[in-house]
Amino acid sequence: MLERETAHEPGAGRAGPEDGGTRGDDAAPPGVARRKDALRARLLAGRRALTTEQRAAAAEELRGHVLELAQELRDGPVCAYLPIGAEPGSTALLDGLRAAGRSVLLPVVPPRPGPLDWAAYTGPGSLGPGPLGLREPTTPRLGPAALRTAVLVLVPALAVDRAGRRLGRGGGYYDRTLGAVPPGVPVVALLHDGELLDEVPADPHDQPVTGVVLPTPGTVATGNNGRG
Repeated sequence: MLERETAHEPGAGRAGPEDGGTRGDDAAPPGVARRKDALRARLLAGRRALTTEQRAAAAEELRGHVLELAQELRDGPVCAYLPIGAEPGSTALLDGLRAAGRSVLLPVVPPRPGPLDWAAYTGPGSLGPGPLGLREPTTPRLGPAALRTAVLVLVPALAVDRAGRRLGRGGGYYDRTLGAVPPGVPVVALLHDGELLDEVPADPHDQPVTGVVLPTPGTVATGNNGRG
């Protein structure tokens, strides 16, 4: 949802709802925290190296794959996110979901640490400035429990491994949120090619995903992570 890569880019150095990862990496064991930081630095460097054309092509491929995935699901809203910079995804994807008849919910940063709030995305005109340098819906807040109505949850990530372990930015918002996803509801991270790894360092409280979507192979299921 965002690309906080350097101190010269929007939102640099701040942990927003897209940052996911852990309940604050300060609480992680030093070895795990160092491994996460080193991996984050490498992945962010890779994203910075992508050209504008490569980012646009990846976004279009992801849009098509996600729309195909959504067609297979029962009626209900999709909880998604608004990407920034080189982060995978696009507003075209959000608009495509709406055009296909899906309601789209986007995260809203809570005033204090806790689960993300949600509000409806009804088009670019429904977005306004939010905290942490983000944009967020200006529509009525639906509360954290709105997540339980979703039939698909799309989450940002820097990387995911084949067991479903997800590396975020270390802010902890998604780890405080994803535990409320009902069993059987897909939790899917959008990635660039090369960001599905054999192993991602993780802590016990890190919330896993059930699959990823990449530009080239499309949707890939990850290992059994207890989400049904």
